[in-house]
Order: sequence, then structure tokens, then C-alpha cells
Amino acid sequence: MKYLFTLFLVLFFSITFAKKPENKYIKITTIHGEFLIKLYNETPLHRDNFIKLAKKGFYNGTIFHRVIKDFMLQGGDPDSKKAASGVTLGGGDVGYTIPAEFRDNLFHKKGVLAAARDDNPLKASSGCQFYLVQGKKFTDEQLDSLENKRLHFKLPLNQRQVYKTIGGTPHLDRNYTVYGEIVRGIELIDQIAAVNTDEGNRPVTDEKMTVTVLKKREAKKLEKRLLALNKQ
Repeated sequence: MKYLFTLFLVLFFSITFAKKPENKYIKITTIHGEFLIKLYNETPLHRDNFIKLAKKGFYNGTIFHRVIKDFMLQGGDPDSKKAASGVTLGGGDVGYTIPAEFRDNLFHKKGVLAAARDDNPLKASSGCQFYLVQGKKFTDEQLDSLENKRLHFKLPLNQRQVYKTIGGTPHLDRNYTVYGEIVRGIELIDQIAAVNTDEGNRPVTDEKMTVTVLKKREAKKLEKRLLALNKQ
């Protein structure tokens, strides 16, 4: 009997610890603190590409080269690692694009991670450049006008509510792929968005970053903490 009980415990803990986290997570470390970002499973091409680059250390030493208050923070340009002060950035790439992965339930609320791109007709994403949304809060009247004049589709009621209370950049919906969101450190968005920038929207003082992928154990602990917070 004792043997069976011990075997049960071994099997129980083996299954528990073998269970994978539900999502992949990355950490962006800046001089202001850390962003912890959940990558969406609904956008696997963007998720897997970002993880691949992060594991190679591709983003380490790059900067947020384009910062626009009430809009977004853009980074991921490999040319930014050694760029002299004042040089305009944004043209660096990895030689490939990622097919668009638009999902109606993934939208540009404050704190999301999305892919930058050029004006290509398929709206394919840059293979490396990304942005974090700050945005602003909207009124019903502003959202109505945006729907009629620019989006040409109706925003779901739950998304309208988010844009009115939390804020974001709704005019980018269904035009740029959203593939993750900040789960810890969202307050840093406002701090970085407030830094001094030059005429090209590049911060006067380089906002360097280090990007790492959370290990399985770290991701599981994070999901456990997030679940507990959601229950409060």
C-alpha cells in the first residue's frame, strides 16, 4: 500500500511539473525596468519568429528608435545597435517578412506588442521590427468618426469599451498584426513615451534593450501569479 501511494505521488508530481505553460513569454529589459510580454498562440508565425530572434540575442543592444507620445514605442532595427546619435533609423531588417496574422479578437489596446511593416499590399510584417502601443483614450464620438471615415467597419462593443477606458490605437486594427501583450510593467510605456526625442522621433538618449525568453519554469510561475491576481 505504501509503495502504491509513493508511486502515485511520483506520477502526480511528474505530470504537474511536466505540464507546459499555456503561452510563451519574453522579457524586455530597459534602464526604466522590465516588460514581461505574453506572446499570443493565435499568431504562431510572429510568436515563433520573435522567439527565434530573441534566443539568438538579436535584439540585445538595439534601441527604441521611434517614440511618439500617445502613440507607440518602436524598436527592433538591427542598424540601431551601433548607430551614431541623431541618425535616422527604421530601415534595418532581416531579409524576410512575416505573413499578416490578423485576428478580430486581437486589437490595438494599450500595452500590446505588434509588428511594424512597410506599405506592401499584403500587409506582411517586418521580420524583426515591432512596437508597443501607448495610444490614448477615445470618446464614443471619436470612435464613431473613426469607424466611418477610416476603418470602414464596426468595432465590437467590448473593444470600444477598452479604447474608452484603457486606450490604444484603434486606427491600426486589421492593418498591423498584434501578437502579444504586456502582462507586467505596462507603466513603463508611459515613462519611455515621455522621454525627449529629436525631429525624427528618436530619443535623444538611447533607450537600449535586452530581450530574453522566459524559461519554462519561469513562465509557469508567472502564469500562476497572473491567475491568482485575476481571481482577486
